[in-house]
Amino acid sequence: MLRNFSLIACLSFFMLTIACASAPSTPPPPPDTRAADVQAVNDVEAAWSKDANTKDADKWASYFTDDGSGLYPGAPTLNGKAAIKAAMVPMVADPNFALSFAPTRTIASKGGDMVYSEGTYSMTVSNPKTKKPMTDKGKYLTVFMKQADGSWKAVSDTFNSDKPMM
Repeated sequence: MLRNFSLIACLSFFMLTIACASAPSTPPPPPDTRAADVQAVNDVEAAWSKDANTKDADKWASYFTDDGSGLYPGAPTLNGKAAIKAAMVPMVADPNFALSFAPTRTIASKGGDMVYSEGTYSMTVSNPKTKKPMTDKGKYLTVFMKQADGSWKAVSDTFNSDKPMM
């Protein structure tokens, strides 16, 4: 009887050891890529700001996802690259058009798939009445998503002036 008990105890201990050894381990956390993601988006924004002055609406729209949105003052929401490009065509055709922008704060998600950027801009366009150049300064917010190829594209972009509304 003691022999049967010892055999059962040893067998039970053996089974418990195997069960514990083959238990799934917790996978390691994904690497923290936030610093690299912030740098990548800052690089995209620097290129975008430079490209804005080529006055190429196609190039402007290329910074957006296919379903990206532009939420710009005095206009309805622009949904999709085609709508964003169409809105940019008359703007970049303005002989006085000039735009520069730069981030002041860029925050990346822990998941590595989304970054938002806040910054300031300066934009010059023709005054509709006098046709003389007028410059506006303000701030913007752009949300970027990492694409399957590793690039970053804007999914939503908005800005507003620092000038008082009234």
